[in-house]
Amino acid sequence: MANIKITLNRGFVGKTEAQKATAKSLGLHKIGQSVVREDNPVYRGMVAKIRHMVTVEEAD
Repeated sequence: MANIKITLNRGFVGKTEAQKATAKSLGLHKIGQSVVREDNPVYRGMVAKIRHMVTVEEAD
């Protein structure tokens, strides 16, 4: 299965509690932090909820 790299580019100030919770559940806590997750509909849906805060790219 392929993996995706998710990087947090924007902070949590002014964001809703749901957006903060989504980012934290992905394992993102600090600006510039990256995590690698399995590319599946669950993680894609979470990324879609906070797409204005993160960048997504294919991971090796």
